[in-house]
Amino acid sequence: MNRNDRRILIVTIITGVLILLGIFLLGETPSNPPVKGDDEKGGRYVPLAATNSRQTETFYFDPNTADSTQLLRLGLSPWQVRNIYRYRAKGGVYQKKEDFARLYGLTVKDYRRLEPYIRISEDYLPASTLVGNYSRTSISSRTSGPSIPRRSSRDSLRYPVKIREGEHIVLNVADTTMLRKVPGIGAYYAKEIARYGRWLGGYVNVDQLDEIDNFPKEAKKYFVINNPNPQKLNINKLTLQQLRRHPYINYYQAKAITDYRRLHGDIKSLQDLRFSPDFTERDIQRLTPYIEY
Repeated sequence: MNRNDRRILIVTIITGVLILLGIFLLGETPSNPPVKGDDEKGGRYVPLAATNSRQTETFYFDPNTADSTQLLRLGLSPWQVRNIYRYRAKGGVYQKKEDFARLYGLTVKDYRRLEPYIRISEDYLPASTLVGNYSRTSISSRTSGPSIPRRSSRDSLRYPVKIREGEHIVLNVADTTMLRKVPGIGAYYAKEIARYGRWLGGYVNVDQLDEIDNFPKEAKKYFVINNPNPQKLNINKLTLQQLRRHPYINYYQAKAITDYRRLHGDIKSLQDLRFSPDFTERDIQRLTPYIEY
């Protein structure tokens, strides 16, 4: 090689070495700083990126039985989950939704987000709710012997007379007093049935009771639906936030609806959404009775 070729070769080799050295020194990304985990003594560490990238979800849960995976999915911090476990280990019980609001570090915004999804099992309610208040008749000075226990009027409301096999309650018009006459339905499930009915905008099918957590399936045979007239959602006028308030529409489905309106105009039928990956045929079928155009 002549002199110029040798110079070019040397420059090329030096440039290649510098590039490889730069890749070696600068190509390594620093590891994520650790975040202290569940061990009080600093045992387990979770990468910070992992905690920041976790997607917050909302679903029904019982704070007395939910495991750490479910609590983290709800958006709670690892140290808040640890506090819940400590509280339960010491015999603490969440007897009502408001008890969960006392969780250290829980903000008002997070509690309002989680409160509609809290479900306290009847197993964790105070045992005193099972005991009626009894009043005893006064003992006359002339009367001897033990007094006779008498159930007060309040007890008759606590323990309503149940309907018999073959009798039915009209689900879409019954109030909590009527609902409690169904075998297997107490005060808790009567309130849950009424609450979920309001959230839906009215029942159109008895099988919708299965969407209530741990609903006693044997009680469904006592319900019927007569002339359903649910509240309608105007799918072409409601905002994303208004749409997602319905239990059959999640955030991604509400966004798909608003995106379709923006790109294609008004929706003429829910079948217009059948090509959206966020809607299955079952989603469209159960939502149809609640939609107007």
